[in-house]
Amino acid sequence: RAPCASEVPSPVAQRRWRAPYHVSVPLLLGVHARGAGDPTYAVDRTGAVWRTARTPDGPGTVRLAVESDVVAVASWGPGAAWLVEMAPSWLACDDDLTGWAPDSPVLRDGARRFSGPRLGRTGLVMEALIPSILEQKVSGAQSRSSWRWLVRRYGEPAPGPAAGMAVVPEPSAWAAIPSWDWHRAGVGPQRSATAVRAAGLAARLEQAASMTSAQADARLRAVPGVGAWTAAEVRQRALGDADAVSVGDAHVPRMITYALTGQVSDTDEDMLAALEPYRGHRFRVQRVLELSGVPTPRFGPKYSPHDFRGM
Repeated sequence: RAPCASEVPSPVAQRRWRAPYHVSVPLLLGVHARGAGDPTYAVDRTGAVWRTARTPDGPGTVRLAVESDVVAVASWGPGAAWLVEMAPSWLACDDDLTGWAPDSPVLRDGARRFSGPRLGRTGLVMEALIPSILEQKVSGAQSRSSWRWLVRRYGEPAPGPAAGMAVVPEPSAWAAIPSWDWHRAGVGPQRSATAVRAAGLAARLEQAASMTSAQADARLRAVPGVGAWTAAEVRQRALGDADAVSVGDAHVPRMITYALTGQVSDTDEDMLAALEPYRGHRFRVQRVLELSGVPTPRFGPKYSPHDFRGM
């Protein structure tokens, strides 16, 4: 819930930042929300976004809201100063739109409606990696339920006035989750083993945030169980990589291929061929189409998820 004014403790750090472009905080940060009820992400009744994060300085809570064309940032907890410093990067101030020239009606319309769309970077690798591992080869509803359960059980209460929110577990906590709790969360042994391996390598993996895209991709994919799709999901969020298209996704190839060519195909090869004119901005194309809600033909049986808790 949004705290009442009388309940709100003074922020540890705050700033007001005027962006040289239109900013929609929910639009820019919505890519980090892992479904309704994500304990690390909330939007209050005023439209302000609340997020928690485990920063290099410790846990923190940040509130970001546009007030009279200025972004007001307030933060609490040991990570407050880091979060306030990083806020412009989260809101895409580092994004480079050089070479972005949408030339189809759906992309031009989406670029106009969604301000680019610009892509922010959080600089937080593990925060993006663990939920992406949980999303491997399962339905969105399953992975989101697993994420909520694990963060609430093994995370910690959010600093400041963010009632009911939580900070993601630290790497040692992810690594120590017993097999039966992964099971209770609905996470199969392959994904849980990958998450535990990644947690043991957290310090090296966090370094990927300051690497080139190719270097970060190699660093991430060196972890057994982290493939092209998972690495791309992390690069999109932690690095703001405009070219990190979601290769290997169950739905993205059809959406992109149909929107750009009118052809129905589920193959990465056809998707990448359609995206080749946009190299350097292939994820930006994906994001435009996701935000636009482009309809695509659907054939075949509906996906039936496995419930690992019943095994």
